[in-house]
Amino acid sequence: MSDADHMVEVGGGFATRSDAELAQSALEAAGIESVIAADDAGGAYPFDLTGGARLLVEQEDAEAAAAVLGDR
Repeated sequence: MSDADHMVEVGGGFATRSDAELAQSALEAAGIESVIAADDAGGAYPFDLTGGARLLVEQEDAEAAAAVLGDR
């Protein structure tokens, strides 16, 4: 993955890191790399300190990622 400045959020946000990880698995199966942004100490805490997790992909993958996640 390249510079975070070239990444965009897909999936509309997730209630928990676990939800974001499920979506990330779907993207991975489709060959799309992604990262999870959540304020939960990298998953060390079983709760989210900000109320959600975000899934980020490269800008050029955003349309394909949205299509994959549209089925969830």
